[in-house]
Amino acid sequence: MRKSMAWWRGKSTPAKVETYTRWSFHFFAVIEVSTIGLTTFGSMAKPLAWWLFLMVCGHAVLCAVTASKALDWTRGTREQPGRMLLTLAVATAVVASVAMALSGTDWRPADEKTVAAASTLYVGVIAFGTGTLALGTRNTRRLLHVVFGAAVSAAIVSFPLGLPGPAALITGVIVLLTAGFLAFTAAFSVWLLNAVYELDEARDTRARLAVAEERLRFGRDLHDVMGRNLAVIALKSELAVQLARRERPEAVDQMIEVQRIARDSQREVREVVRGYRAADLGVELAGAQGVLTAAGIECEVSGSAAGLPVQVQSALGWVVREATTNVLRHGDAQRCAVSLRVTDDRVVLTVENDGVPAAEPCPETERGADPGPGSGLVGLRERLGKVDGVLRAGPVGGDGMYRLTADVPLPVTQSAVAEDAASAPAAPSPLPHPMNEVTS
Repeated sequence: MRKSMAWWRGKSTPAKVETYTRWSFHFFAVIEVSTIGLTTFGSMAKPLAWWLFLMVCGHAVLCAVTASKALDWTRGTREQPGRMLLTLAVATAVVASVAMALSGTDWRPADEKTVAAASTLYVGVIAFGTGTLALGTRNTRRLLHVVFGAAVSAAIVSFPLGLPGPAALITGVIVLLTAGFLAFTAAFSVWLLNAVYELDEARDTRARLAVAEERLRFGRDLHDVMGRNLAVIALKSELAVQLARRERPEAVDQMIEVQRIARDSQREVREVVRGYRAADLGVELAGAQGVLTAAGIECEVSGSAAGLPVQVQSALGWVVREATTNVLRHGDAQRCAVSLRVTDDRVVLTVENDGVPAAEPCPETERGADPGPGSGLVGLRERLGKVDGVLRAGPVGGDGMYRLTADVPLPVTQSAVAEDAASAPAAPSPLPHPMNEVTS
C-alpha cells in the first residue's frame, strides 16, 4: 500500500487525471461482464449461457484495449487505431446479433425470461461498443452519426431476429439513450483530460513569460543607465579627437571627463546588478503566497521580516524564491506552509509542502554538502554561506512532506532589534509582484 501511494503521489496532476480516465474505461469492461455476461446463467441453458458469457468477455477485453489505444491517440503518442476501431465495430455487431439469434434456438425454448436476458445483452453490447468507438473520433458530428447509426441499426436488425415492430422500436430508443450516455461520457472524459494538460502547459508558459519579462526589465534598466552615458562618452571622445588634431590642450580635459563618466557608468551598472540580485524578504513572502495561491496551492505564511539586516533578508529572500519555484515546477503540492521564526540570535526560515512522493527520509543537505547535480540548492547554499547560514532540505516522514530550512545567525548588534520587531504586530504585506516568482 505504501508503494502504491508513493507511485500515485509521484505523478503530476495531469498524469493522475490520465490514469484515472484510463482505469475508468478499463472498469467499464468489468461492468459489462458483471452486469451483462453473468446474467445469462440465470436465464438460459448452461451451454448457451457459457457461450454468450465468453463472447461478452471477449468483447469487453476488446473494448478495454481499444479504449487504451484511442486515448494514446488523443494524447498524440500513436496514430489513430483505425483497424482496432473497425474490429470493435464488427465484433459488437456480431456478438449482439448472435446473442439475440441464439436466444430462440433449440438449446432452450424462447420464454419471456430468455428473451429479456437476450435483449439486455443485445442492448448492452451495442451501448458499450458505441461508447468505446466514440473515443476514436474528435469530430462532434461524427460522434452523433455513430450514436444514431447504432440506434437505427439496432432497431432494423431486430426485425429479422424475431422481435415485433414495437419491441424493435423500443430497442432502438433504449440503444440511443444508453449509447448516447456512454458516448457523451467518453467525449467529456477526453475533453477534461486535454483541458488539464493545457492548463498545466499554460502554467509553465506563464512561468517562462515571467522570466522573459524580468530579463526585459533588467535590459531596460541597463539601457537607461548605459544609453545616456555612452552617448555622452561618444560625443566627448569625438570632441577630444577634434581638439587633439588642432593640438588644443582642452583635449586632455575632455578625455579626463570621459574617464570620469566611464567610472560612473561602471558604478551605476554595479548598483543595477546589486539591486537586481537583492531580494526583499517581506516582498518575497507576500509574492510567494500570491503565486502559490494563484496556482491553486493553499499557502500559509507566518512571521515578519521587519528589522532584519539587509544581507540576511536578501539571502532568505532567495531561499523563498527558489522554494516557491520548486513547489510550482517539481511537485504536485496541495498545501505549502512558510514560517519565519526569529530567536535570540538566529533566524529560521522553513518551507514545507506535500508535493513529493512518499519515501524514506534522506540525509539533510547542509552547508558544505553536495545536494546533487543541477539542483538550485547549490546556489542557495552559496548565498547562505556568505551570512554563515545553514541549509537543510529533504523529505520528512513517509507521507510525502518535504521541508526546506534555512538557519541564519543574527549579528550581535541586530539580535535584540530583530527580536523586538518579530514580537511586534506585523505590518500589512505589500501586494505580490509578478516578478517574485522568477529565480536565477
